[in-house]
Amino acid sequence: MATRAKRPRVSGGRPARGPSLRSARRSPARAAAPPAPGPVPLSGFFSPMQSAPSARTRHHPRGLSGAGPRHSAPVSQVSRPRASGESESDPVAGFLTWCRRVGLELSPKVAVTRQGTVSGYGMVARESVLPGELLFAVPRAALLSPHTCSIRGLLERERGALQSQSGWVPLLLALLHELQAPASLWSPYFALWPELGHLEHPMFWPEEERRLLLQGTGVPEAVEKDLANIRSEFYSIVLPFMEAHPDLFCPSVRSLELYHQLVALVMAYSFQEPLEEEEDEKEPNSPLMVPAADILNHLANHNANLEYSADYLRMVATQPIPKGHEIFNTYGQMANWQLIHMYGFVEPYPGNTDDTADIQMVTVREAAIQGTKGEAERLQLYERWDFLCKLEMVGEEGAFVIGRKEVLTEEELAATLKVLCMPAEEFREFKDRDGWREDEWEEDRLTVTNIPKLKASWRRLLRDSVLLTLQTYATDLKTEQDVLSNKEVYAKLSWREKQALQLSEVCSGWHILQGINLKTPRIFLGLYLILNLFVLPTHKTSIIKGKA
Repeated sequence: MATRAKRPRVSGGRPARGPSLRSARRSPARAAAPPAPGPVPLSGFFSPMQSAPSARTRHHPRGLSGAGPRHSAPVSQVSRPRASGESESDPVAGFLTWCRRVGLELSPKVAVTRQGTVSGYGMVARESVLPGELLFAVPRAALLSPHTCSIRGLLERERGALQSQSGWVPLLLALLHELQAPASLWSPYFALWPELGHLEHPMFWPEEERRLLLQGTGVPEAVEKDLANIRSEFYSIVLPFMEAHPDLFCPSVRSLELYHQLVALVMAYSFQEPLEEEEDEKEPNSPLMVPAADILNHLANHNANLEYSADYLRMVATQPIPKGHEIFNTYGQMANWQLIHMYGFVEPYPGNTDDTADIQMVTVREAAIQGTKGEAERLQLYERWDFLCKLEMVGEEGAFVIGRKEVLTEEELAATLKVLCMPAEEFREFKDRDGWREDEWEEDRLTVTNIPKLKASWRRLLRDSVLLTLQTYATDLKTEQDVLSNKEVYAKLSWREKQALQLSEVCSGWHILQGINLKTPRIFLGLYLILNLFVLPTHKTSIIKGKA
């Protein structure tokens, strides 16, 4: 499986632990590695190396801002000499010359271009392409990683001192050195990068704008963690290392601002090679940069995938690609909140078939607490929650994830509903035997067909959790619908405002909420399913209004 250097982000209070993400969410690859037990950490910057979420796709999500604005000046802010073969007026020509020199083979059926792409540089079919055809092959010597860069020996010798929670420090130092190296092998490749000073990740938005536009999505909270972690890592590990080697790192690259930008770039552009099946217990591989592969933009309904072999990384067509059509990779099975956090864009509805609705685990706990009567019941509820934590079913920074067709955290949600709603005597017996038997578990699975048959107490807790979730959003449904339906007003929005609006865009199911006095920005189809399937489906309107 090719996991993207980021995360999954399971950030900002969003995705919960991965064991029951049965269709393998987020990191791309052919065979997803089993997720680590326990709630997934919520910081985008630190989730990848700790417990990268699993994914259905074959390769790791790469992150050129697919549908977002990749800026037209593909130049690093760091001053560097131009390498042989790099064209000042035509960076694509310089890049193609470099590809031939390093043995990076592009099919004659594809072209690197800005014409006909959804954003910035992309790859377009010159001729019709059939499924299974090779689009390009990248030799491992052309990859940019701590093992191929010109200071690889130093990075290997200092490996112990460069260990960090993110696991990205060696690659980031390799990039900092190569960007200003007089004769870096990768200079023509850097010429196709977006302008580092104009990246659109929310970490570069003003804090007030980030919170105003993305309230309720979990992204502002994730970004705050990222920024704190990046700053700590820079001053405790990266800057001391660069200052200890002034001959390798000029003063212009010893900058926290540049480090922020390169973290965003690695988050968006890098790949994480999957482990072999027999290596499942090992730490995930470090991220690496894959020239050519990171040019492709993203679609959930992608038509190409990256495959790994001993000598090459190969991009292969997975669908027929007509002449003139863009070639799309996938950055993994990622909801829109993950896309904007990690890559700086969203995929407009209904294109992102991997979008999800999330209910924070602690929100379900809060809903359960609201239903208690007296201090004794509250203490019993906390005891149950602590037991669920012990079973690694819930965590303070996790979420229950609902996709368009299934509950992706089915096991965790079913366990939580069962434990929080069971009678006191049953819980004591349950706790004494440290869980339930398999036959007991199966009868309560949260399949779509079983959801309407769940116990009334389960449905009631789900309803209350949904209503609490809806209250975290700032914008009301009617206001957003008015903006979306008014082309003139929509056209005047800033790019960030449009992305934020698309992030919460209504899907067809939400029409049942029109005219109801609730603040109901679009958490999307998943919550619609909860309201209509999970919770007393024959009394939709009453449920939405908060009645039992």
